[in-house]
Amino acid sequence: MFDSKKDGVLEFGEFVKGLSVFHPNTPEEEKIDFAFELYDFNQMGHIGREEVKLMLIAILSESDTDLSDDVIEAILEKTFVDADTNRDGKIDRDDWKDFVCRNPAMIKMMTLPYLKEITTTFPSFIFHSKVDDLST
Repeated sequence: MFDSKKDGVLEFGEFVKGLSVFHPNTPEEEKIDFAFELYDFNQMGHIGREEVKLMLIAILSESDTDLSDDVIEAILEKTFVDADTNRDGKIDRDDWKDFVCRNPAMIKMMTLPYLKEITTTFPSFIFHSKVDDLST
């Protein structure tokens, strides 16, 4: 997601720009959009059931939590009942925004407080500034 040029190389400017979404001063709207893109890893413009399931399994694996397939399916079902407001079997951007606004913990992990200290200590290290592409 940080490779904005989509060239398979993560340059420092791309890294800084990507990291900026985690800054405490980044507007919530940007965090919501970033999280949507993170879940929509098939880039179809919506979050499908399989994408949520893969993300859920990855999160459970990271926390060494082992849940049965039935429990995972129940979590998926509840998520879609809560998030898919138009009941079309997918979570679009509007569904996602509404869901996150009702469940702010969904993006709480997207704020890294220590990044605020970096911009205070190093004022020249400004987030959300346009990064010039020196390769052109």
